Amino acid sequence: MQRVLIPVSLSLPPPSPEPQGGIVQSAQSAQSVQWAGETMGTTWSVKAILTHGRDGNGIEAGIEAGIRAVLDGVIAQMSNWSETSDLSRFNRAAPDTWVTLPDDCFSVLQAALQVAHDSGGAYDPSAGPLVDLWGFGPAGKRQIAPTPDDVARVRQHCGWQRIETDSGQHRARQPGGLSLDFCAIAKGFAVDAVSRYLDAQGVPSHLVEIGGELRGQGLKPDGMPWWVELESPVADGNATRTLVALLGVSIATSGDYRRYFEHDGRRYAHTIDPRTGYPAAHALASVTVIHRECMMADALSTALTVLGPEAGLAFAKRHGLAARFLVRRPDGFDERITPAFAAMQS
Repeated sequence: MQRVLIPVSLSLPPPSPEPQGGIVQSAQSAQSVQWAGETMGTTWSVKAILTHGRDGNGIEAGIEAGIRAVLDGVIAQMSNWSETSDLSRFNRAAPDTWVTLPDDCFSVLQAALQVAHDSGGAYDPSAGPLVDLWGFGPAGKRQIAPTPDDVARVRQHCGWQRIETDSGQHRARQPGGLSLDFCAIAKGFAVDAVSRYLDAQGVPSHLVEIGGELRGQGLKPDGMPWWVELESPVADGNATRTLVALLGVSIATSGDYRRYFEHDGRRYAHTIDPRTGYPAAHALASVTVIHRECMMADALSTALTVLGPEAGLAFAKRHGLAARFLVRRPDGFDERITPAFAAMQS
């Protein structure tokens, strides 16, 4: 079976720039191009439609270089895996020090703090040390679970409420020992940033993907949108396939079925609940969020995964989110969707 999702509120894609010399090109002269690479510990890919005429190779090379520059810029500002990033500079700052951050980094911090506030701390940009403690961060994997004392010790250095910001000067105060981690929001921001770059280059029809987070915009020469299929934790030939038309919207999926370890017969997933310091323990296997901003879809899918099937679904409904929850049962999965998600079905 198959179902199709179309965004409820559609805006026309931005017009293609007029080619040099005012020569109007037909849809048949449009060129489909694709670039790919590695970034942020994962892979990225971009598909786009170019209508720039004869100097195609030069334009392609220039755009690819620009995409890589955007991604490198996000790493330089927001990677907690890089000791030279602006985020790492904040994390190393002395207690009670105000640290000025670049515009993009500060904007992501503000968005992260808003999601943390709205979700009651289910998403917390200061939970990086807990992620590290459980073996899912820069410190590397572990084979045994940390002790309760270890968890309690690390939690003392976390807490999004401890972060003060100064919007006027784009700075944040380091309260002492606090470590920011944007892993659950930076990829989504990077997807948005690449999409904005392509728009600025006169490439209104494109599909951007980084580590499974996607944003599509514009139409292809055949008049069709960029179609993507929602991922599921298992391949089931009898399951309903869900295709989404990415017309100015983004998709992010968070799940506990990719990264985990087992110890003493217990499974520990990589989704850490900052409110307890332990991996989330419920039947929720994955959450997919469809949102205009990939940055928000990224952070919100993490928050909903931590909240779980009941509280997460209630939160998504309350905030009007288009979200799909896959909940484990002994013989498979149950799907639960929000009204905003259901409204997109055609």
